[in-house]
Amino acid sequence: MSQTAPQAQPLIDIDIAAAVVTLDHESPQILVARSAEPPDQQGHAAEQVLWSLPSGRFDPSRYRTLEIALRVFVTDQAGCDLGYVEQLYTFGDRGRAADEEEGRRHVVSIGYLALTGGITTPSALPPTARFRPWYRFFPWEDWRNGRPAMLDTSLMPLLTQWAEDRAGEQAESARRALPRAIRLRQCFGADGSPWDEEKVLERYELLYEAGLVQEAVRDGRPAALARNQWPNLGEPMSFDHRRILATAMGRLRGKLKYRPVVFELMPEAFTLTALQHSVEAISGRHLHKQNFRRLVENTALVEPTGKQSLTRGRPAALFRFRSDVLQERPAPGLRL
Repeated sequence: MSQTAPQAQPLIDIDIAAAVVTLDHESPQILVARSAEPPDQQGHAAEQVLWSLPSGRFDPSRYRTLEIALRVFVTDQAGCDLGYVEQLYTFGDRGRAADEEEGRRHVVSIGYLALTGGITTPSALPPTARFRPWYRFFPWEDWRNGRPAMLDTSLMPLLTQWAEDRAGEQAESARRALPRAIRLRQCFGADGSPWDEEKVLERYELLYEAGLVQEAVRDGRPAALARNQWPNLGEPMSFDHRRILATAMGRLRGKLKYRPVVFELMPEAFTLTALQHSVEAISGRHLHKQNFRRLVENTALVEPTGKQSLTRGRPAALFRFRSDVLQERPAPGLRL
């Protein structure tokens, strides 16, 4: 009786990548490091060196937990101590990075959101590490000064054209529950639908699927290769790190509404104006001053310190986070 040869077990490595967020002058910054972009699927060497998130391969013989490994990687690569840390998502799809080859070990990435209260001075960072504004990677997500012009000048016309491609629609109908036009409306607020600031990942995935971001070109996606030119939609990142950053941005924006995570990024004492600007920077939205102050007062998240700011001009009262709120109710946040 013949025996069937046992199938080879898949070879899988675990990579940990962290979206480390801080605030600098009320602007959300992300910790990145320079890394050489791998060749594309045709074997052509990349012409540019891209930013990547702090990351490393998980070795269970060295690290007892994933979070311990994450903190070691960030400290080693950027000399940065982390505060709040939260696991985001596991990214394991085949073909999501250009350097995958048949027979090589498959890499599963586990993404994390991490917050650090004080931005590290550039001189204290290694030469390859920097903090960069996260809107450099996602410029269409910044609505603080109104609807970004790029949505109407380049992004939406190209997405609408993609959504109206009947041949492409039919080819994916068996694996997509919703038509392209509905997904476009839900993600990008087309046809008068509201813009949901939390859907950062969904919008990036739609742009990737439509072949409009450089990562889709690098990964050899058919929709991208079928184009003659591509719009400038923010800076690309190595591997699938812009996808991880999009997940972190959406998660943090959502958490503002039911967790006091914004205070992890604030100094011990702050003005209400600084708090408003910080919330606006993270959410990508402009907030009405009086409505915001009324919201802060009603949620009882802060208390006065009895001191005033020492900046030029009219002094402003200083406040601090009221930690007792964590014992008073289960979901203390700013429901914008």
